[in-house]
Amino acid sequence: MAKKKIISPTVEKRLKGQLPPNQKFIKAPIVYDIVSDIPDWDMENYRFRVWGEVENPLELTYGELLNSFEPVELIADFHCVTKWSVPEIPWEGIQTKEIMQRVKPTKEAKWVTVHCLEGYTTVFPLEYLFKEDTILAYKMYGRAIPKRHGYPLRLVVPLLYAWKSAKYVWGLEITGEPKGGFWEERGYHLVGDPWKEERFG
Repeated sequence: MAKKKIISPTVEKRLKGQLPPNQKFIKAPIVYDIVSDIPDWDMENYRFRVWGEVENPLELTYGELLNSFEPVELIADFHCVTKWSVPEIPWEGIQTKEIMQRVKPTKEAKWVTVHCLEGYTTVFPLEYLFKEDTILAYKMYGRAIPKRHGYPLRLVVPLLYAWKSAKYVWGLEITGEPKGGFWEERGYHLVGDPWKEERFG
């Protein structure tokens, strides 16, 4: 059966001429990391977790996660806060709204903090995990996602600046108030909408 294919609103906006302010399109995404070396992750002991303000906390191995949800293909533009953008990157992964439907956030749940294997965190409103084009990606350009682009999982949130599209993801912490965030603690915006140019808080 063919995978569900999603065209992100970011693509539709660009085709209508609705571009984020002060962005320049380039051919391929530039790699940024908060550490100089990315190790080979211990996938035998890797666990993907969702916890906090949810009725059904989740903990799965990498294989269990990939086999527990239907894969989707996503075509999305990618907007970095440093003012470059890449059009129509093809991803494959799991829609986060499917994960959220399984864990069932409580009425108090408003925010998510994304936790990553190298220590990075980012925070944004929970509503973006329910967007049709937000996925946990394990493929990029038709192949397993390269290590420096986020293996084993990259959260892709096309409607926000790319620092929210965290790499090396292992967990989603659902909270009532915004918590943590590597760049957010350094003055960056809690939401980060490129069309509103929400670079800094």
